Amino acid sequence: MKKTNRLMAMALAGVMAFSLAGCSSKPAETTAAAAETTAASETAEAKEKEEATTAAVAADGKLFKIGVIQLVQHEALDSANKGFFAALDDAGIEYEADQQNASGEQANCLTIAEKLVNDGNDLILAIATPAAQAVAGVTEDIPILLTAVTDPAASGLVSDNAKPGVNVSGTSDLTPVKEQIELLQQLLPDAKHIGLLYCSAESNSELQIAMAKEACDAAGITYEEYTVPSSNEIQSVVESMVGKVDAIYTPTDNTMAAGMATVAMVANDNKIPTICGEAGMVNAGGFVTYGIDYYQLGYLAGEQAIDILVNGADIKEIPIGYLPAERCELTVNKTTADILGIDISGLENAVVVE
Repeated sequence: MKKTNRLMAMALAGVMAFSLAGCSSKPAETTAAAAETTAASETAEAKEKEEATTAAVAADGKLFKIGVIQLVQHEALDSANKGFFAALDDAGIEYEADQQNASGEQANCLTIAEKLVNDGNDLILAIATPAAQAVAGVTEDIPILLTAVTDPAASGLVSDNAKPGVNVSGTSDLTPVKEQIELLQQLLPDAKHIGLLYCSAESNSELQIAMAKEACDAAGITYEEYTVPSSNEIQSVVESMVGKVDAIYTPTDNTMAAGMATVAMVANDNKIPTICGEAGMVNAGGFVTYGIDYYQLGYLAGEQAIDILVNGADIKEIPIGYLPAERCELTVNKTTADILGIDISGLENAVVVE
């Protein structure tokens, strides 16, 4: 699969065009208008500083108990976790965090959820869809902020993403699936048949795979689904793809992310490029992604927590938050590219990992 610098440069241009879509600038029509805009900006900035100060004062002397239920340990979810508490730290919030990890087991999620509710936490952070579903099923009173959940409404966690209507809100990690398939097509024009790899137990993955199918149909790419019920089957399923697919696409699937080293071992040894849902999977050996920053996603959820704990915001009215498309980054693994024999020298502005 030899690729020229020109092809890679064109691919980067296409991806960057997506990230810049909708961005434009206008010169001020008059000096008076410019002055008015500047004054408005300064007023808004002053208001933000005042609100931040008020929040810090209101929280002074108050120690909040925050329970955390995280589905599994992998780079993306860990980053969201860190980002959440970084937001609280930046606001000067005092808290006591009870960090609990379910190690990828659904049964553990329910046990942890019940513990966090019984402990009387002021707020619970649920990281990933199964974790959020578990804790939402055992309390209707304690505020629950989720993060790294693709579509909370479709997963039955809220009534509506724009207005939850329940004690659950947070931030969605809905990734640009269509653009990721376009990236595959741009970087691997010879890939005509791809494998869609995901865990059948994760509803968030099913949503993304449906989007990937639609994008593949539009691009004229054929596909076949390859599912695993748990991490134990990853190696055998990926091995079954050898000789049958030109490339692999795997979304922001927690099971795949946690087992990405195994996916990469088999795929790279057999010269099968893997387009991933997020950067942590590329760091673990995948080929490339165009995805969101999970630290920033968690930070956004942390800002929601501050609004709830300090300002008394009603979680039922807080819409699900999304990171804007311009915060997506093109990330490529050089070591993997070398193994695959793909030239990435044209991707000068990409985040390159080894």
